[in-house]
Amino acid sequence: MNKTWIRGLTGLALMTGAVACNTSDITTANRNPNNPTSAPAGALFTSATAASVRRWVGFGGAAIITQQLANTTYPTSDSYIGLQADATSGTFNSAYTNDLADLRQVVAKGRAAAQAGVYGPAMVLQTWDFSYLTDQWGDVPYSEAAKADSGIVTPKYDAQKDIYTGFFTTLKAAADAMAAAPAGAAGLGSSDPIYGGNITKWRRFANSLHARYALRVVNVDPTTADAELKAAFADAGGVLQSNADNAKLVWPGDGVSDNPFADNLKQRDDARLARTMTSLMTSDPRIRVYGQPVVDPSAYPGGYGGMPSALTQDSANAWYRKASRPGTIFYPGVTSYGTFGTSAGLSTPSYLMTYAELLFIRAEAAERSIGGVPHGEAAADYNNAIQASLAQWGVTDAAAISAFLSDPNIVYKGGTAGLKQIATQKWIALFSDDVQAWAEWRRTCQPANVIPGPNTIVPYIPRRYYYSTTEASVNAANLNAAIARQGADNFGTRIYWDTKPTNAPTCQ
Repeated sequence: MNKTWIRGLTGLALMTGAVACNTSDITTANRNPNNPTSAPAGALFTSATAASVRRWVGFGGAAIITQQLANTTYPTSDSYIGLQADATSGTFNSAYTNDLADLRQVVAKGRAAAQAGVYGPAMVLQTWDFSYLTDQWGDVPYSEAAKADSGIVTPKYDAQKDIYTGFFTTLKAAADAMAAAPAGAAGLGSSDPIYGGNITKWRRFANSLHARYALRVVNVDPTTADAELKAAFADAGGVLQSNADNAKLVWPGDGVSDNPFADNLKQRDDARLARTMTSLMTSDPRIRVYGQPVVDPSAYPGGYGGMPSALTQDSANAWYRKASRPGTIFYPGVTSYGTFGTSAGLSTPSYLMTYAELLFIRAEAAERSIGGVPHGEAAADYNNAIQASLAQWGVTDAAAISAFLSDPNIVYKGGTAGLKQIATQKWIALFSDDVQAWAEWRRTCQPANVIPGPNTIVPYIPRRYYYSTTEASVNAANLNAAIARQGADNFGTRIYWDTKPTNAPTCQ
């Protein structure tokens, strides 16, 4: 793949969740000034892919909330003070003003040219992009979003239930369109930094996302979850078949277009693994990839371990040398603090969806006897999912892998205990895709040790983010209608698929 596909695009800060570079009017500036709508579809697609992946995949506020990371220098994030509306509004705004606006143009251009290889992937990426918005805020502009050029400058907020229905419809339409494309038809080619224009892999990704979103609604609408899982798994295009099908963006790592977390770590050294996660990984060989050995072994003699979440400033500072930094694959060479990684960290891929996640979805569907997946396949899918995750993260030590899979805590138990194992291992495998890890914790209540730290401003784990302050100024009527329908605009209001936690056997 051409490594110059994204030169010139800017980096972004991730640790506080305030990821956006543009906090302008979300409803009247639905065009990215750096990527005018007259640009070719390929250029727009490249730009939109990079912008959306930079924003959503890495370690933002969700990594703090779901306690995969903690912070030694700015515990205001751990306590959620730094994750209120003033910090997250830019993230919300920029998705609409940048990538979603560009992707809408790609779809329009592809349809006008009757090129399913252009508009099909754009529809899939649009859906993936929108899912991060709705899974963090709930009801959001969807059906009328990014349509200022059509005269819609104050888009309505769609109910999340309807948004998910839209996801299923759109992903099927995209998969069907790409299936009907004639062999050799024009596509995105090298303008596609995910699959290089490979429509077969985009179809698999579309169906795999379809399965992700189907399982997401299982607690509130098990009938729909079952039907949509069946549709996803039965599609002739198939789902992700191996790690070779992983939807990922491999960054050039040239100092201009770098892995966003590594780019962030060039300038700071405050991220540490959270104890919540490392306590679940005592026999897990991935811990040597996810983290680095502690500098001060007083807390974890000779090994790896994380820091508690939501501490006071003084208490957090004490963990600077006692908790594991993120792994060397995320760190570049950091001369200002010492060398914690190599330049290879800058080219670490960002994963949009993985084969491991797909197998965990199958395992859960099998254990629940839904989606047409035979019940007897749960254990095999669970084990294969763990092995796919280990391989994804470069774990190759056969002895270590065998020992881990033989650990009594890891050996599949079946039933509700098995569902808890699936949920926990899936959460660990989603490391670096923190919004998905947060969503899965909310849906399954697993891992059960994700609990509020001692210094949080609310006595619970947030269920969503506050809406954008910009929207309160420019789209107040539609925003207020959404709040009236969904519930108070705060951390505690549950979004649609999170409203019936007692239906989840793993929450009992």
